[in-house]
Amino acid sequence: MIGIIDYGMGNLRSVQKAFERFGADARIITTAQEICQADKVVLPGVGAFADAIAHLRERGLVDPILRTIDSGKPFLGICLGLQMLFDVSYEDGQYKGLGVIPGQVVRFDWTNNPQAAHLKIPHMGWNQIFWDRPCPLLAGLSSGEWFYFVHSYYVVPDDPSVLCGRCEYGTKFAAMIWKDNIMAVQFHPEKSQRAGLKIIENFAAM
Repeated sequence: MIGIIDYGMGNLRSVQKAFERFGADARIITTAQEICQADKVVLPGVGAFADAIAHLRERGLVDPILRTIDSGKPFLGICLGLQMLFDVSYEDGQYKGLGVIPGQVVRFDWTNNPQAAHLKIPHMGWNQIFWDRPCPLLAGLSSGEWFYFVHSYYVVPDDPSVLCGRCEYGTKFAAMIWKDNIMAVQFHPEKSQRAGLKIIENFAAM
């Protein structure tokens, strides 16, 4: 069973429907027990980092998420679910994340890049992702595929070896990370048509 964590923020039903296209038993889950019982776990999310991490803590979901990751079960973070894996976010303040991946979450900033001043924030729409190493999520896809983004902040890993896919929007940034059983993406695979659905299919097949 694939557990999609509901903590009050995220387009859960669209993620669930994407998995169901491939016959996967994908369920929206809300409790620590359900997280621990799932064979694979998805942490989606849209909205503000501070609210999201607060909801996880208030509902007692942080420890089961960390235990699930430590157990080696396949884990997929989507958009805000990627950002929360990091140590700290500077979205409207400074907020502690889950601390699974060392690094920070920062805002797009064109102050020292006048050539990018015409680019709107948030980064919204289709953009290409490029990668140099194989990742289980990317099986059957080619570097340069297009995916759908909606975000104003991006992750900066301390260890560049976790970077799996990169994108460029005024600056090059991490669009995908991969470390052991942890895979996470800044874009929305459930909204990215053929390429995004292939990522969903690949995760379901793990």
